[in-house]
Amino acid sequence: MAAKEFLAPPGTSEVLIKSTFCVPPAKVFKAVIDPGQIPSWWGPERLSTKVKKMEVRKGGEWRFIQSDGDGKEYAFRGIYHEVLPGKELVFSFEYEGRPGRVSLESMKFEGREGKTELTEKMVFTSVEDRDAMVDEGMKDGALESLDRLEKLVGC
Repeated sequence: MAAKEFLAPPGTSEVLIKSTFCVPPAKVFKAVIDPGQIPSWWGPERLSTKVKKMEVRKGGEWRFIQSDGDGKEYAFRGIYHEVLPGKELVFSFEYEGRPGRVSLESMKFEGREGKTELTEKMVFTSVEDRDAMVDEGMKDGALESLDRLEKLVGC
């Protein structure tokens, strides 16, 4: 597994996640924007993910619903603000179970010697919102998703 870094500096409203994949950016980007591939990597493996909406274009909406073995559902949604194929995605992210706690996220895909350096930056509306997400297991969920994505793209 490639090195992954999760940074949530105290007193800030940001989270930064860095990871490296052994394949070019186009392959990682495709897995991130392909509704057919989302259930294979998005979120913890113990949850199943269904893509309800995924319009990968500026102004397009996305909505995913995860469910556990007992049928409990967790829904997430957002809007794409920027889509630069193979390079960057910028979108909002909201967990419907905590309405109003919205973050703005960017994912930058940089090619280096045939590999992809992925930098994800999440900016929350407050330090309290960011801390609450981190306290609810954001780090483990994000890193597990990246491990699953890495496996999916063939690293």
